[in-house]
Amino acid sequence: MRGTRATAALAGLVVVVLTLAGCSAPELTANEPPTTSADVPVPPGASFGAQTPEGIDSASCDATASLRPPAQMPVPGEMPRGSTMARIASRGRLVVGTDIGSNPLSFRDPISGDIEGFDVDVAHWISQAIFGDVRIEYRILSTGDRVTALQNGDVDVVVKSMSITCSRRESVDFSAPYYTASQRILVYRNSGIENVAGLAHKSVCATRNSTSITRIQRRVPTAEIVSTNSWADCLVLMQQGQVDAIAGDGPLLSGIATQDPWVRIVGDPIGVEYYGVGIPLGQTDMVRFVNGVLAERRADGSWRRAYDRWLADLGPADPPPTFYRD
Repeated sequence: MRGTRATAALAGLVVVVLTLAGCSAPELTANEPPTTSADVPVPPGASFGAQTPEGIDSASCDATASLRPPAQMPVPGEMPRGSTMARIASRGRLVVGTDIGSNPLSFRDPISGDIEGFDVDVAHWISQAIFGDVRIEYRILSTGDRVTALQNGDVDVVVKSMSITCSRRESVDFSAPYYTASQRILVYRNSGIENVAGLAHKSVCATRNSTSITRIQRRVPTAEIVSTNSWADCLVLMQQGQVDAIAGDGPLLSGIATQDPWVRIVGDPIGVEYYGVGIPLGQTDMVRFVNGVLAERRADGSWRRAYDRWLADLGPADPPPTFYRD
């Protein structure tokens, strides 16, 4: 059931992007992958050429270590006076930055209209720990907008496949990791590309400011980088024949692959990313609180149930290891 609804959700998103771009997806036949003609429009915001690299952690950087949870978590509805959580509680809602195009992490269900997915479940846990129930206002963000939204105070937290890196830690705070993702490559079955080395002199799409761009540029300097506002836009470009591959995290590529029977994930992982909840810089009480929430949800089985519901197709996995600092 999850796969059907998630697939329908991504299909709806791709249709929307195609409409905005003023083009239609190439028709598929039983024996041929999609083709395209020259001079087809590209999705709004797509950028071709070298990108400013996003920092990837060095061996000397322990980016995933986070603040220890409080010795005793507050009771929902009774946040400590003067705390970040009390301010959120007084407002009456948690403002969460996410998106609706990252199946199966966060997407809009086409039947119910609800925003669902693994990342969304994490946001629900935080809201429930503050209010005792789910009171969330979603702000839909692109990958490139996540840090700015936190810096400007537009959101209380970002839960959107946000990898914890040392460079990002200079601008925002992070919770402990709640998921470990392997970065992979998605190509058409007849592309001849079998691994990252096959991307030499090929065009590769990823969302703007994603760590995937940095990894590809470092490992395959001759690859042409194409950045977009969303993963659905990358699929559109590949269906139009304007890019040869998509580089991204395994869950996101798996969600894209449900939309097109001609694509496949190839090669060994090109990197590992640890997803964390993004929190405005300096809100250490909120960091400790969220880490307490994540620890409770690992212990009570909620993490496992969420994984089995949304990500089981990726194979067995455990919660990422947790390292605390004081």
